[in-house]
Amino acid sequence: MKVFDLNEMMTRPYEQREKNVFYQAEEFKTRIIELPPGGEIPLCEMAEHVVFYVLDGEVRVTVNSETVVLKEKQCLITEPATVCMKTENGVRLMGIQIAKNINH
Repeated sequence: MKVFDLNEMMTRPYEQREKNVFYQAEEFKTRIIELPPGGEIPLCEMAEHVVFYVLDGEVRVTVNSETVVLKEKQCLITEPATVCMKTENGVRLMGIQIAKNINH
């Protein structure tokens, strides 16, 4: 068992996103994502299921061609898809990528 304080974790910019992974196992990996006001994550093809949970702020997320606005304490779960996000005022969220197929 391990406890993580998500509010205290330092984050790096999108270009260094792999350094924001704070826990990784064969089945999933978890990271903190922080975007400044006007920040965005460009369109990316996610081969895994993804869970986004907003810790603070608000973000507009597009999954395939459907867009939703996520606010603090809201969660989005998606199957493998094309995903992008943008924030006007800044956002801090947790992202969990869950492997689609696990070979055991």
